[in-house]
Amino acid sequence: MKEANEFKSWLSQLSRDFSDLDDKQRNETLDLLIATSGASQLSHLSTKLETLLKRDFLRLLPLELSFYLCTFLDPKTLLRCCVVSKQWNKVVSGCSQAWYAACWQIGLRMDCDEKSQDGPLLKHSYLRAISRHRDLEDGTAFESTSLYGHSARVYALYYSEGKLATGSDDLSVRLWDVQTGKCLHVIETHTCADLKFDKDKVVTASFDNTLACWDWATGQRMQVFVGHVGAVFSVDYSDELQLLASGSADGTVNLWALNTGECYNVFRGHTEWVTRVILRKCQVDSVVHRAGEYVLISMDRNEIKIWPISTEVNCKPLRTLAVSEDKSISLLPRLQFDGRGIVCASDIGIYLWDFATFELRIIPTKQCSPALLGFGTVFSLIYHWQHLYVMDVRTQRYICKYPLPVIRKSKRGSSIIAGDCDWLDGFELNEKLGLVFATSMPDHSIFLIRWRKNDT
Repeated sequence: MKEANEFKSWLSQLSRDFSDLDDKQRNETLDLLIATSGASQLSHLSTKLETLLKRDFLRLLPLELSFYLCTFLDPKTLLRCCVVSKQWNKVVSGCSQAWYAACWQIGLRMDCDEKSQDGPLLKHSYLRAISRHRDLEDGTAFESTSLYGHSARVYALYYSEGKLATGSDDLSVRLWDVQTGKCLHVIETHTCADLKFDKDKVVTASFDNTLACWDWATGQRMQVFVGHVGAVFSVDYSDELQLLASGSADGTVNLWALNTGECYNVFRGHTEWVTRVILRKCQVDSVVHRAGEYVLISMDRNEIKIWPISTEVNCKPLRTLAVSEDKSISLLPRLQFDGRGIVCASDIGIYLWDFATFELRIIPTKQCSPALLGFGTVFSLIYHWQHLYVMDVRTQRYICKYPLPVIRKSKRGSSIIAGDCDWLDGFELNEKLGLVFATSMPDHSIFLIRWRKNDT
C-alpha cells in the first residue's frame, strides 16, 4: 500500500499515461482493471457510471426548456413519459401547450381562454376526450330508446334544447322531453310534412298546401297561411323579423307575416320541389349579405338559391349554387347553414360553400347517397343504409359506425334528424349529454339515440 503523497504522484502519472493511449489501448486497460477489481470496486464503478451515463435531463434542464421539448412529443409519448417517475409526471403534466395541442388533435373544443388553463386540467380533459373517442370507435358511446304515442306514420321531427316535436298522419303534434321520454303536449293539427317550435308555439307545414301556427298551452290554431298550390315541405321563421318562410312542391318559396298570415312575397325560380328553406342570420360579410343580416336560402334537388328578404315583385335570387351544370349530380334533401357556410350532400360527397367567398370545398364520402345529418368543424354525422356514421372531417376518417334498426326514410329526409350538434365542432371540457339522432319507425314510434353517460 502506497503512502498518500506517493499515491497521488502515481495516480497523476497514471492519468497522464492513460491520456496518451488510443481508444483501443484505453479499453484494454479498463478491461484489465475491471478483471482485477473486487466487489467494492465494481459497486463503486456502477454508481459512478449511472451518474455519468443515466442523467435525468428533464430534472436537470430549466423548466421552460423542458416544456419546450414536450411540445415535440405526440400525445401517446406524453402519457408514457408521465409514468417514468414522479418528477417526469409533474413536469410533463404541467406543460399546458403540449396538452392543448393534444386536446385539439383528439377533437376537443378549445376556446381561446382555455389555452391559459393549467396543464393538469388539460391533461384530464384529454383523457376524457380520448375515452369518448374510444367509445365511438368501439360502438359503446350511444344508447337507444323509443317514444310511443302516435297512431299513424310520423313524417316531421324537430329538435331544440332537449325537446323533440313530432308531427303525424294521426293529425296531431306531440312535444317530448328527450331525457325522460315524457310527452309534454299533444295538440290536434293537420297532416305535417315539417314543423318548427319554440317554448310558446309550433308552426306546421302540411300536405294540405297550408301552414299553421299553434299555441302549445291551449292547443288552439293562432294563424293559418294559405297560398301554396302544392304540399308545403319546409318551414322556418324568425320572431325577430316576424317573418315566416315556406317551400312547396309547387316550386315556390313564400315569405309571410308571422303574426297576420299575410303573404309578403312569392319567390319563383325553382324547377323542382322546394324541400328546404332556411331563414337565419349571416355571421360573415359576403358579396350578397352583411354580417348580422338575415339570409333566406332555399333548395331543390338540383340547386340552392339565396334570396333577398324583399317584397319586390318578380324578385330574382342573389345567388344560385349548383354542383353540376347539366344537373347530372343531384343534391340530397338536407341543407344546413350555420351563418358561415352552406353545407349539403350528393351521391359523391359533402359540399361546403364558404358564405363569405362562395368558394366550394368537396369532402368525399365512402357511402353512396349519404344523408348528411350534421356538419361541424371537427366531425360530421351521416346516415346511410341502416347505419349512423361519425366522420372526422379533418382527416376524412370514419371513427364510428353504429347500427340502426330498419327505419322508414322519406324522400325529403324529414323523418331523420340530428339532435344536439355542438359536439360536431369538438367535444366539450364540460360534457353535456343529449340527443344524437331521432327517426320515425314503421310502427309509428320514435327511435332515439342518445349519448351514453361517460363515467371516466
